[in-house]
Amino acid sequence: MALSVGQYIELCKPKIGMMIALTAVVSHMAVAEQYRLSAIVVLGCAMLFGSAGSAVVNHFWDRDIDRRMQRTAHRPLASGQAGQHPERVLWLALLLTVAGASLLIWFFNPVAALHLILGTFLYGVVYTIWLKRRTWLNIVIGGLAGSFAVLAGAASVSPELRTLPVLMALLLFLWTPSHFWSLAIFLQEEYRRVGVPMLPVVIGSVRTVRIIFANTLLMVAVSLLPWFLHELGTLYVVGALLFGLDLLRLNWALLRRPDDRPMAWKNFIGSMRYLGGVYLAILLDKNLSI
Repeated sequence: MALSVGQYIELCKPKIGMMIALTAVVSHMAVAEQYRLSAIVVLGCAMLFGSAGSAVVNHFWDRDIDRRMQRTAHRPLASGQAGQHPERVLWLALLLTVAGASLLIWFFNPVAALHLILGTFLYGVVYTIWLKRRTWLNIVIGGLAGSFAVLAGAASVSPELRTLPVLMALLLFLWTPSHFWSLAIFLQEEYRRVGVPMLPVVIGSVRTVRIIFANTLLMVAVSLLPWFLHELGTLYVVGALLFGLDLLRLNWALLRRPDDRPMAWKNFIGSMRYLGGVYLAILLDKNLSI
């Protein structure tokens, strides 16, 4: 049975890919003195390819538990739409990853490609295959995949490590648990049923929400470091604080009602709003001066 074009696109998790591509592009624009549209387009496409490669591996490896979860049961491999040989999609994963890395080597440098490969490996292998079903630390360590997107974007300008992208990578590393554990509270019963040890399954919603709140406090504090270290200015710090306080407000509401699934979902969406707001603040600060 052949998959349709739409099903192949679904295997690539395009929403996650867009976020990874946006992360790399914002990092590129944050450190570049000048940037060209062609460079941004190539970088975005390369990161989309790399993210898609790891997403295909995730679909393949998790197809057994995906079919037992309501949210994922419709996925092409989980529903059996790939026929008797779903492993064939792994060639697509390899092709996409090689294509993304090749673009970065050809248009930028091997260091940017290395960061893409490391991010792909972290999500596709370390998180999906090694950690997801073994430990609640799965998303903490797996969250480094997004941080490598930041470093790839910065390396596309210059291969040397710089302070600002390192701080941005740290921020994204801290953002991932608060983001995903909110979703895990919302999907707690599904994760428990399939035996995936997400943090709410292991220690319950009450303690998880306390950790989310503490982690968000740390994340908001870290978000101020680019201002303290004079990497970014007033526009950035005002935006980072406003969006950080908004996310803490949602966390506080969830802290008071830790088993409220709609509130957990609001925190999940709110964390995406926070990240988008911080990205916007970075770009405004780099392009406007006060």
